[in-house]
Amino acid sequence: MSDISVEALDSQTIVEVPSRTAIALVTLALAVGSFGIGTGEFVIMGLLPEVANTFGVTTPEAGHVISAYALGVVVGAPIIAVLAAKMARRTLLLLMMAIFAAGNISSAFAPTFESFTALRFITGLPHGAYFGVAALVAASMVPVHRRVRAVGQVMLGLTIATLIGTPIATFLGQLLNWRAAFMMVGAIGLATMLLIALFLPKDRVEEGASIARELGALKRIQVWLSLGVAAVGFGGMFSIFSYVATTTTEVAGLGSAMVPVVLALFGIGMNVGNIVGSRLGDISIKGTIGGMMIFNIVIMTLFSLTAANPIMLCICVFLIGCGFAACPAVQTRLMDVAADAQTLAAASNHSAFNIANALGAWLGGLVISWGFTAAATGYVGAVLSVGGLAVFAVSVGLERRTGRA
Repeated sequence: MSDISVEALDSQTIVEVPSRTAIALVTLALAVGSFGIGTGEFVIMGLLPEVANTFGVTTPEAGHVISAYALGVVVGAPIIAVLAAKMARRTLLLLMMAIFAAGNISSAFAPTFESFTALRFITGLPHGAYFGVAALVAASMVPVHRRVRAVGQVMLGLTIATLIGTPIATFLGQLLNWRAAFMMVGAIGLATMLLIALFLPKDRVEEGASIARELGALKRIQVWLSLGVAAVGFGGMFSIFSYVATTTTEVAGLGSAMVPVVLALFGIGMNVGNIVGSRLGDISIKGTIGGMMIFNIVIMTLFSLTAANPIMLCICVFLIGCGFAACPAVQTRLMDVAADAQTLAAASNHSAFNIANALGAWLGGLVISWGFTAAATGYVGAVLSVGGLAVFAVSVGLERRTGRA
């Protein structure tokens, strides 16, 4: 990177500081990768019938590929973070995106359902490690008081994917063939590799980096508690989102044509929440996490109480999407409490989010199977948010008592 300015801190110290242009280009490169990963993760949900028809399986059976991808994320994030402890971050990002691109392109040519499922698992492996390392890189380029915003800018690619990337890829898949959608995602992965190679400067492996040091994160109770906030606290969002189409048609009585509109409102809410939450996080990380958990409890309860009203359904779905505001703050707090084992902790955050996805969807489905309407998923979400708030309260209380993170 040639766009560097030199800044004198005092008469004894001279450091190189990335210019605003340099930071913007690196952030763009990282966000494009987030956009690709977000699109690749969610596009399959709209193409399951086409996939099932191609391979001669039922739609529920085709849904196993979603679980395979999620399992890849959960397993891959900590393993890759540990094994790549002595790898430069730029190199690791390029490797992760190469696996992601190759996995999606290979998925497009999968000859059997079994091979397609295996490829989705492999494609999910670099997901968490990419987001974790990208967050670390973004945060390292800016002053301390702008770290959460930098992390949020990387995550903006993910939230934009829910609003733009996934619908476009789904439309392409339905218009041409589901394989074309995965080719598109693979192409985004290749474009990300090019952008990272062009704009992210080569870096050195941090002194003292080792597998043992990264594993040290697992000894820190605050790391586990922060992961617990993500795994439990955000399960509520997924419990509602997983069945929002059913709530829209069967509870609110709207036509199926309104489902994409409701999903778009959720995506808009995620983007608004990401932007606002990033700024709030730079003011107070703890305040943002705790405040958003309380916000989620109220809004998710309101969702269950008013879902039969189409207008209130739309308002609540938008506000539930806004609950994503806590995500950049949780990611940054994990980086803080991990001390010198940041890569493992930062990457594991996305394993926790996929656990939240599985937990929320399972509990939401369980309540519906008991005979309740899909609107009851809001109560499930509120309970999970209470659980997340409780875990966070334990984390903060322990930190105050010990005087350290």
